[in-house]
Amino acid sequence: MKHPLLEKGKYYHIYNKGRQSENLFRENENYSHFLRLYEKNIDSIAETYAWVLLGNHFHLLIKTRTVETSKPLYQYFSNLFNTYTKSYNKRYKRYRPLFVSPFKRIEITSNIYFKNLVHYIHNNPVHHGFCDRLQDYPWSSYGSIISLKPTKLERNKLIGFFDTTGNFIDYHNQKHE
Repeated sequence: MKHPLLEKGKYYHIYNKGRQSENLFRENENYSHFLRLYEKNIDSIAETYAWVLLGNHFHLLIKTRTVETSKPLYQYFSNLFNTYTKSYNKRYKRYRPLFVSPFKRIEITSNIYFKNLVHYIHNNPVHHGFCDRLQDYPWSSYGSIISLKPTKLERNKLIGFFDTTGNFIDYHNQKHE
């Protein structure tokens, strides 16, 4: 399957996993470090709407910005994964690629797909048995979205797809395809 180039001003589901299902995150600091590198590498080229980091994979919902860039948009993600892999390899004394390459990306072309993807991303930890309730999982954007604390997420735009925070929460408590 050929992966599309990332185009400016479009929504995408970005996801990847560890090679041979290897864990990408072994301890809390790995999750935190990935998020710091994500902010450093991706914030300038994409708005983030939802995310989840799990042991051996992750999911992101982004909208690419319409800013001028010095390189193709996918290269910013490649730089994130390469930088994370280098630090991970150093920490765990390993010498091989960590992520499946190329990373997966699917353009989001409808509001229904967008809403179902947000639900899918946030319910992934429950689906994979990391927790019983999605609000209990710390490495997901769900808690930031339903709180009033400052966040770099596009909280208000995301809630706009659901009309209210209450509708957002209700939508997450339902079953969806």
